[in-house]
Amino acid sequence: MTVEDDPDRRSRRQELGIPDAAASCHTALVAGYAIEGHVPIQAIERLLADRPDVVGLTVPGMPGDSPGMGGDESTWSTQDVFAIGRDGALTAFGY
Repeated sequence: MTVEDDPDRRSRRQELGIPDAAASCHTALVAGYAIEGHVPIQAIERLLADRPDVVGLTVPGMPGDSPGMGGDESTWSTQDVFAIGRDGALTAFGY
């Protein structure tokens, strides 16, 4: 695993196909997909199992009750997760 602090994160997100509406606090690359923000592991597991033709997943912004931000772990599965389409469109991603 490589961790980089990128002072121009917006440009990097754009290069990856992540629109500003999907932006969050950090970006990860997992098996060819972009994971933006505090996406629950269950959603990532489904993404990797199904392998849809999308840029990746996002939980836009910084919800206070998302994984890694504290809150009750039982609420993590209720996060609004969106798939990022190749055209930049966001669609609900159930998991």
